[in-house]
Amino acid sequence: MSIDSKTKEPSADKPRRINLGLQGGGAHGAYSWGVLDRLLEDESIEFDGVSGTSAGAINAVVLADGLMKGGREGARQALAEFWRGIADSVPLDLSISLPSFTGAGKTALLPATRIMLSWAQYLSPYQMNPLNFNPLRKLLKARLDFTGLRLYSPVSLFLAATNANTGKLRLFRTPEISEDAVLASACLPMLHQAIVIDGEPYWDGGYTANPPVFPLFYECEARDIFLVLLAPPVYGGTPKTAEEIRARAMELAFNNSLLREMQFFANIIAYSQARTKEESERHGWPTSLQRVLGRALRESDALEQHMLTTRFHLLESDDLLHRFGSATKIAADWPFLRRLRDIGYQEADRWLADHGGEIGQKSSLDLIQRFGV
Repeated sequence: MSIDSKTKEPSADKPRRINLGLQGGGAHGAYSWGVLDRLLEDESIEFDGVSGTSAGAINAVVLADGLMKGGREGARQALAEFWRGIADSVPLDLSISLPSFTGAGKTALLPATRIMLSWAQYLSPYQMNPLNFNPLRKLLKARLDFTGLRLYSPVSLFLAATNANTGKLRLFRTPEISEDAVLASACLPMLHQAIVIDGEPYWDGGYTANPPVFPLFYECEARDIFLVLLAPPVYGGTPKTAEEIRARAMELAFNNSLLREMQFFANIIAYSQARTKEESERHGWPTSLQRVLGRALRESDALEQHMLTTRFHLLESDDLLHRFGSATKIAADWPFLRRLRDIGYQEADRWLADHGGEIGQKSSLDLIQRFGV
């Protein structure tokens, strides 16, 4: 859809259409499964476009496949069965320590898992896994109809991957969706060999877009963009140990692309609301930024109008990392995944009670306050 096309506001008796942006986060993506499960229960909400990275890409294609085959209930069942399949496909000795799961503090990983993570610091996946075994590939092939999705997906799909040789974002749209595209989006280079598509190697999309927001803005008709984020807005204390520093560095690398993208949206909106020099200076923008934004808005009134009529919503799992720890992103124990799902469902339920009425009416997220510079 071009940025100057007109979108009618939804009437009271029509479903409210939203675009979804699903962030990656390994096993913590089960939280997003819970959010989707609750949104699917609300028949007043329909989905237009869905973008995703890594676990977010998995949730996106499973959601689309379930909707295509069985509607809303089919999607709920597909998500539950797929995440159960993930748990069943991982060896039990790579799960979490169950006694610590329900207790306070960080969830502990079993020794075998910690040993595997230690090896990954010194051995590449080409050495640790020369046969390139990936249980996710088997699961995707068995459960999803990619041919059907390319032709009949009920939602527009946008999956992010990163070209390992150029660092550029590769966005796989609906006609390009395949099991390789999903695997590319979820390819952690320290654990999996690069996914080669059309002769190009791809790594996890988190390095370049986590999740991609711009296609939801430019290419979808729905004016409401609902982001489901797995990284907290503030990470807490400064890391001190080598393990904590490595984990924080990875978290920041996977979150920076989204911050940059959202800062662009926030600053465009802020500048469009502050046309005078005094108001611009109050925001603290340098003169060079004022000139760039001013020129962009003067050259494209349609872009400004599109931006000002786009509504943003946000649900983020503030305390998943604090409660369970970054290392549990590779944990695939079924009780743990179910717990994450339940947290996501409950938080989505609260969000709908507090902000559901704002869908189609106004943003529930103060974009300038949350992401502006």
